[in-house]
Amino acid sequence: MRAVTIPRFGGAEVLEYTEAEAPVPGPGQVAIDVTHAGVNYAEILFRQGAVDVPLPYVPGIEAAGRIRALGDGVTGLRVGQPVTALTMTMGGGYGAVAVTDAHLVAPLPDDADPALMAAVPSNSTTAWLVLGEVARLRKGERVLVHAAAGGAGSQLGQVARLLGAGQVVGTVGSPDKIEAATAFGYDKVVLRDDLPGAVAGLTDGRGFDVAVDPVGGAARRASLDALAQGGRLVAMGNASGADDVPFSANELWFSGKGVLGFNLGALSGERPEAVSSVLRQAVGAVLDGELRVDVGQVLPLRDATEAHRRLESGRTTGKLVLAMEQE
Repeated sequence: MRAVTIPRFGGAEVLEYTEAEAPVPGPGQVAIDVTHAGVNYAEILFRQGAVDVPLPYVPGIEAAGRIRALGDGVTGLRVGQPVTALTMTMGGGYGAVAVTDAHLVAPLPDDADPALMAAVPSNSTTAWLVLGEVARLRKGERVLVHAAAGGAGSQLGQVARLLGAGQVVGTVGSPDKIEAATAFGYDKVVLRDDLPGAVAGLTDGRGFDVAVDPVGGAARRASLDALAQGGRLVAMGNASGADDVPFSANELWFSGKGVLGFNLGALSGERPEAVSSVLRQAVGAVLDGELRVDVGQVLPLRDATEAHRRLESGRTTGKLVLAMEQE
């Protein structure tokens, strides 16, 4: 099959458009003929060597297409059925065929847009899990989301609204992203560097109940400082590449604040059944029009290097998608 592989760790230029062996499903797994794959920061981490993966490696944590084959024991799905899926436990979204656990596959109607649906599994599922299951967001609470114009940020703002948040504030890294982020359910979008001085005015001096940080570094420290008594910070990435930010247990004790972690890949690998219903909920919300996913651009698979460069630049809004059928 045609695929983009990581033959060695490094910059975007190491990605190789080549031939690879098509995987076959084992028990409880599904093979998918991929038509589209979402592009995510996780794949940049794989390429950089920040995550230990066997080389050569076909990246791609989410993909849409049609079922090619079913492994032993799989029920409720059929060959030829249109689906979208999380392919993060084994990788493979950047290939013409991907294999994943059957729990991580969501059926689609025949008329669903595969480019759009390839952009749903990772970010939309993450938003529901982070806010609903990890942070335990309650109605009326105040929510802060960093990287509000990005793929995950665009979903977090909307899901916070759907879950009944009383106020949703986003941060972005540059002024040109404010307008794009505001369209995704945010009451207010501010520059990330301005957050420390703006918290009191944004929350009437009370602080936020939930802060979601995929950025790390200074944003993580600012997030904890911005929390109210009983507030929860969810760390779910380190897009800034900054050094780890340590927190004192005594500081958390005295302030009554909490720090939680979320890793969709780890959860999908260890407890795929816990992800399954939330994945289907997220897909349903997009299909019903409750949740908007913005596909910024669709590029051919052979342009995966360019897609990585754009995502790493920090200047993209919405979601980048790779298309197999343009090969």
